[in-house]
Amino acid sequence: MGEFLKLNLGCGEHLEPGYINVDKYGNPDVMHDLEIFPWPWETNSVEKVNLIHVLEHLGESTEIYFKIIKELYRICKNEALIHIVVPHPRSDGFISDPTHVRPINTASIALFSKSKNIEWIRKGWPNSPLGLFLDVDFVITDVKYKLDPYWLEKFSKKECTEKDIATAMRLYNNVVADIEMIVKAVK
Repeated sequence: MGEFLKLNLGCGEHLEPGYINVDKYGNPDVMHDLEIFPWPWETNSVEKVNLIHVLEHLGESTEIYFKIIKELYRICKNEALIHIVVPHPRSDGFISDPTHVRPINTASIALFSKSKNIEWIRKGWPNSPLGLFLDVDFVITDVKYKLDPYWLEKFSKKECTEKDIATAMRLYNNVVADIEMIVKAVK
């Protein structure tokens, strides 16, 4: 196979040099609705995917969301990297936008990891083993949290620790503005 593709899916007006910019609106390189299947790329043809503030807008129905995940897996080659940025589900940035149809976080993406699924089954945990059900395998390799300005200022002034932030994330809204993940396709 020749050179692998880099896709900037749901690019909006943010065209990324070196990527095929894809959206159903505006002036992307490829005009395509990501909720229409199949996607116009060959199986195992993609090495990098950007989904920057996109995934939370897709798949209002579980059936369509699962098709998106399966299609993403189909087009990715082994060890392809997917860069996902989403608003934290407990942030006003997520809650206030009526076009946000699905909360996304690290726990929801981990459901598509076969190794995690097998571990949960072995431990008797009730997590949905979606990687096994859908025959996809995505592994989170890196996670970063963009703090809300209030919490970022407190942390910068050393008025709270990383442990305080972790506790606040479990208890309060608007601690984290965005979640950034690097996810690897495993084939």
